Amino acid sequence: MRRWATLFVGLSVFAFATLPYASTASAQSGDGWITLFDGENLDQWEATATPDESYVIEDGAVVAHKKDQKKTAYLVSKQKYKDFQFYAEFWVSDDANSGIFIRCEDPNKPGAKTCYECNIFDQRPDPSYGTGAIVYHAEVSPMPKAGGKWSTMEIMAKGRDLAIMFDGKETAKVRSGLHTEGPIALQFGVGTVKFRKVAIKTL
Repeated sequence: MRRWATLFVGLSVFAFATLPYASTASAQSGDGWITLFDGENLDQWEATATPDESYVIEDGAVVAHKKDQKKTAYLVSKQKYKDFQFYAEFWVSDDANSGIFIRCEDPNKPGAKTCYECNIFDQRPDPSYGTGAIVYHAEVSPMPKAGGKWSTMEIMAKGRDLAIMFDGKETAKVRSGLHTEGPIALQFGVGTVKFRKVAIKTL
């Protein structure tokens, strides 16, 4: 009897330990979630690239192609969003400067002053607003590193409350009413930047 009890407890602990990973992996395809990029097309996005630039889908990920490294390009969602949960999988090089911009006031001019910038920038001179921070609004400490691997960023925006989860850990949180609604922009700045899966759930 004691042997069966020990086995039951062991299995229960294993099930509890694996449950968060299972629910996290499947949550973005559950009720209410809308896929904005699934590795196949960019139907939900508008490009701000110059005529010499383009976006290509390679191995299920989108990357800016033939982009001038001195210029910044964006993919901007066709829809505006106010309150939502957002999920993205991305890969950046060590020297990359990228970010996910939310509630952008002007879809033609995304930026840290006209949107909330959820930063992806390991080598930012001031690391307090580097990877995992909300630039000018919520600092990050310690700053996580994104370079050279696939990572996830989850963003929650509900009213004045904003929060970022980077690779499953909260890195920034703030209350701000500066920007209230707008499209989402994926930034392709310096280095190599790839986005593999993007999904959103309105609240």
